[in-house]
Amino acid sequence: MAAIFSPSALLSTSTSTSTTPSKRTQTPILTKPTHLAIQPSKPTLSNLTTSLTAVAAAAIILSSTPEPALADSSAKYSIYYGTAASAANYGGYGGNSSKKDSAEYIYDVPEGWKERLVSKVEKGTNGTDSEFYNPKKKTEKEYLTFLAGFRQLAPKDVVLNNLALSDVNLQDQIANAESLTSEERKDENGQVYYDYEIDGAGSHSLISVTCTKNKLYAHFVTAPNPEWNRDQHMLKHLHESFKTVGSY
Repeated sequence: MAAIFSPSALLSTSTSTSTTPSKRTQTPILTKPTHLAIQPSKPTLSNLTTSLTAVAAAAIILSSTPEPALADSSAKYSIYYGTAASAANYGGYGGNSSKKDSAEYIYDVPEGWKERLVSKVEKGTNGTDSEFYNPKKKTEKEYLTFLAGFRQLAPKDVVLNNLALSDVNLQDQIANAESLTSEERKDENGQVYYDYEIDGAGSHSLISVTCTKNKLYAHFVTAPNPEWNRDQHMLKHLHESFKTVGSY
């Protein structure tokens, strides 16, 4: 898989278009003002009753109109410190070393989500380093994979297609995607990240990929469409929280 990430320079192009507003020709209309004598009508009990009834009805309608739903900003998170340890070091470093001190990346985890223990075989085959899931819907989850021996990113489409080689679910999602967008960004230290959003027929995914310290890190946030529609504010927060240590 090392061949997929070429050291070629990252290029981006942008185009811009401009339009000239069309000129409209207006023909002035001259009319002779007409003055009409309007006699003020005297209020009657019937008219007053009707007006009061209309005002009361309007007040009831306005008071019963539901307010628009606001995004849930009360969600609580904890920070996960990932060590990106090799399969040979599976289980920790031992001694007094903490995961926070030896972390290579971080991301937020929602309160109540559970950690799935990654097996040594899984870590050695597809590079999965950590994973958390919603116990109420286990397919709503976030996880991180990493591969050693990569100094920089290849073009965006090449990176995504090769990530899918070891992820059958990602392959299916890309193949059946209704839309797929990608963009490149840099953090405050100039580190390059690729961000992908895949809107699939049955699920939605946000992926962030970067290279640093001779490793490639890929952070995934994925959920079935019903959960995405309900939790997208929180899921986007998880996606944006991923950073490698030294770039935050």
